[in-house]
Amino acid sequence: MKSTNHVLVTGGAGYIGSHTVVELMEAGNKVTVVDNLERSEYKIIEGVEAITGTKIDFHKIDCLDSESLNQLFSQNKFSSVIHFAAFKSVNESVVKPLSYYKNNVGSLITLLDVMKVHQVKDLIFSSSCTVYGQPDHIPVDESAPFKKAESPYGSTKQVCEQILEEVAKEGFRVVSLRYFNPIGAHPSSLIGELPIGVPNNLVPYVTQTAAKVREKLTVFGDDYDTSDGSCVRDFIHVSDVASAHVKAIDYLNKQKENFYDAFNLGTGIGVSVLELVKKFIEVTGVNLNYSIGPRRSGDVEKVYADPKKIHHAFGWQTKYDLGQSLLHAWQWEKKLRNI
Repeated sequence: MKSTNHVLVTGGAGYIGSHTVVELMEAGNKVTVVDNLERSEYKIIEGVEAITGTKIDFHKIDCLDSESLNQLFSQNKFSSVIHFAAFKSVNESVVKPLSYYKNNVGSLITLLDVMKVHQVKDLIFSSSCTVYGQPDHIPVDESAPFKKAESPYGSTKQVCEQILEEVAKEGFRVVSLRYFNPIGAHPSSLIGELPIGVPNNLVPYVTQTAAKVREKLTVFGDDYDTSDGSCVRDFIHVSDVASAHVKAIDYLNKQKENFYDAFNLGTGIGVSVLELVKKFIEVTGVNLNYSIGPRRSGDVEKVYADPKKIHHAFGWQTKYDLGQSLLHAWQWEKKLRNI
């Protein structure tokens, strides 16, 4: 049966957005994508089309452009919006805090204004585990308070969640999904992470080092209070992250107006940076040139999810393990480089 959902995906040419578009379409949803292509490329949309066998309804729009958004909403009857469009680099945000506030908070406010005018009430927001800062307890669950964010990026996600909690009282239905560390690529190798310039995230740097695009990988810090001294994270396959958004739409459809809730989106397994590097070498058979460097500003020592709440509410589970995630990332890198 064809779904009656018509989902607007902002930032749908991005890493998580593109994988979510695939999952939405495979579940029978009608999808419209907007992206300004500032930090992504149109070839990702072409990859989504190749996977789904469907032409994507794509619009090159910046989410700060209310006039273009209003026009798009006037021409379509959207049932819900998934808002991915944001800058996402922790270390870039430390250097350019103002541009992060303007883009991440400003685009959400612009989008909400337009949604309100056109009476579109359902929103799934792309949040982050950075809202927790360095949590008091690990694994961290959703009852953990927001600590002072370790970066302006984390701070923008805190502010956005606070805004959404308030606007939900005006009749919106909102779910915030707090991603831990999405990695990997679609198993088809037709879409994956496409960093512009030097990667800010660990796994693309690992794969580019393995592909000899980067000379070596630097592991930032080996003196943290962890099993091997490197930072600990919760790495989750991007397709598992994407599938949770499909479940989130079904979940929102069952809620009353004035609804807001937040969910951790992670595996619940803490993996150190050095463990990930060793796992990559093991599953790919590729040697990796890496060294230990000093700690990096904005990095949290360790954080991984307690995902029980999302399991219970959505009936959602992860499909892929760390080894599969790294193998898919490497297959995507090899395709990009024609290796």
